[in-house]
Amino acid sequence: MDGKIGSAEWLAVVSRLVSETEFQGVASALIDSIGLIVENSHMALLVISHDDPPAVLTHNLAPADERHYLDRYIAGPYLLDPLYQLALKPDKPSLVRYREATPDRFRSSEYYRQYYERTHLEDEVDFFLDVDGRTLVMVVAMLTGKFNRSDLKRLADAEPLLNAGMKKLWGCQDMSNRPDATARNMHDHLTACFRDFGKSTLTQREREITQLLLRGHSTKSIARELNIAPGTVMVHKRNLFAKLGITSQYELFSSFIDTLSAT
Repeated sequence: MDGKIGSAEWLAVVSRLVSETEFQGVASALIDSIGLIVENSHMALLVISHDDPPAVLTHNLAPADERHYLDRYIAGPYLLDPLYQLALKPDKPSLVRYREATPDRFRSSEYYRQYYERTHLEDEVDFFLDVDGRTLVMVVAMLTGKFNRSDLKRLADAEPLLNAGMKKLWGCQDMSNRPDATARNMHDHLTACFRDFGKSTLTQREREITQLLLRGHSTKSIARELNIAPGTVMVHKRNLFAKLGITSQYELFSSFIDTLSAT
């Protein structure tokens, strides 16, 4: 794969990325350029913001895989995705390996069990680019095998080119992929349910801890996030479990899902 960069094929793709002016042409050149940098199973370019659900700008998934990976994600699981939360932060990195951005108990979280585990992804690298109050997130995924050090270096070295391609694609898009009123209303509903879960019963600190538990953080990780002692987290955790009438994080997730269904 190293020989692809700098080859005639590579130069032709870069030339296309520079010269294309229509959305589909830029999208195709961007996808092809990634394929020449590293072997991958698929890529998708998402648009993430506080005000709307994630939108898909482009991807190279087959229709069945699009439904499995993207449609299911946008239907609601994104709210608990560490990648989504990271994209909303003002101080996020520009490039990250997904597994290095997840909470320490991510594989024990219900988001992992209910969504991410079912994607069967072995590895994922994500690029972040802020544009017009939104964040473009380019996901480069592997279903079999993992990216090696050379792969990661080539992706990092190509970041300026890929960022330019992402920005160009954003600039020549039309409005057809923007979320409609129904999607925005559902996003507002999901966001409000997550933000207000336990509001009538729990204190503000207990709700903060609840949200981190739902996202897959351990006691120590929550303590680091909130800059409090692990023992304090344990006390809050016992109290919020008692108030909600539950005994486990699985029951916490189930209670949250019940709240979504009831409103």
